[in-house]
Amino acid sequence: MDLQGKKITIIGAGIGGLTAALALHQRGAKVHVLEQAEAITEVGAGLQVSPNGMAVLKALGVDVALKARAVRADAVELRDYAAGRLVSRLDLGLVSENDPLRPTEYYFVHRADLIDVLAQAVRKSGIKVLLLQQVETVVPGDRPKVIMANGAEMTADLIVGADGLHSKVRPALNGTVAPFFTRQAAWRATVPNTMALPDVVQVHMGPKRHVVSYPLRGGELVNIVAVQEQVGWTEEGWHIPDDPVNLMETFKDFGGGVRRMLAEVSDVRKWGLFRHPVAPVWHKGHCALLGDAAHPTLPFMAQGAVMAMEDAWVLGDALEKAEDFEGGLAAYQDRRKQRVTKVVDTASKNAWKYHLSNGPLRMAAHMGIRMASTLAPRKMMGQFDWIYQYDVTKE
Repeated sequence: MDLQGKKITIIGAGIGGLTAALALHQRGAKVHVLEQAEAITEVGAGLQVSPNGMAVLKALGVDVALKARAVRADAVELRDYAAGRLVSRLDLGLVSENDPLRPTEYYFVHRADLIDVLAQAVRKSGIKVLLLQQVETVVPGDRPKVIMANGAEMTADLIVGADGLHSKVRPALNGTVAPFFTRQAAWRATVPNTMALPDVVQVHMGPKRHVVSYPLRGGELVNIVAVQEQVGWTEEGWHIPDDPVNLMETFKDFGGGVRRMLAEVSDVRKWGLFRHPVAPVWHKGHCALLGDAAHPTLPFMAQGAVMAMEDAWVLGDALEKAEDFEGGLAAYQDRRKQRVTKVVDTASKNAWKYHLSNGPLRMAAHMGIRMASTLAPRKMMGQFDWIYQYDVTKE
């Protein structure tokens, strides 16, 4: 399908939306991006870009710019909560036994820096980004419409909903389904790297809690995500302020430098972790969903942003290879839905491994992890090759 001159409107100038804008523009489409904020910015904190995400950025020609602002990861360290005792170290530079010739590239990057890299590429490409655009809903059809909060309407050949967890496009295709609380809440913050954390992911595992940390911006900052199991929660959101004292109190029995790190926190956000089903319908009437709008995921595999980037590339590729929009959108959903469903399910099931509360069981589990990582490190690395070593640009 020739996308040359086709008018495509993308709702949302986040990671998925900007990546999709580049992928579709690369194939000749006339792309507009609608963003409700007054500027393309992202406060947020850190994220991890695994090799499957780097493959997309390389295909779009922005991987070098990203690497200049990111920290290349050396390893993942699993540590016991009390004294920070090392349970296992997985070398991220170690090639897996499944693909011994393939290099691995894992990067830590501030979310705002990744957004900026993508935004600069979008501006350089001449893609129009319209700010302060409050979308009310969309109307699917051969010429789908975006209806704005002020009553204005915009038509396009294709509308892509990359508008995240509270998407306006998803309910137009699927109706509304209430998410359920996972009985887990998380804090996130960044602090100065006064503890000289090396270029590794550290996961401190404790009873019903864990803390993840890794460096950002040349090692100047440390990104912190701390998760606790709890019974109740009401509000779903990513930017709810909390008192750093609450964070310190929750993890006061953690050792291994965690308390020192948390003592540096001056601004922290807390959010309840809700499970949303993967959308059953990703496209209808020349409207499509992408990223969190289609498949929100819990943060326990660090794949939310990367899955959105994979979606963006496949959407462009599927449309280019199809005869028309209907065939391209159907192929896009077929190529993505099974993979992202498996990733979402894997992330949902991963947290319990860090939260074992029974002392003897935790000791036995940690011993098993230590033995496996010592005796068969390549096998340990290879267990998630289906995620990290997958390359959508070579499908």
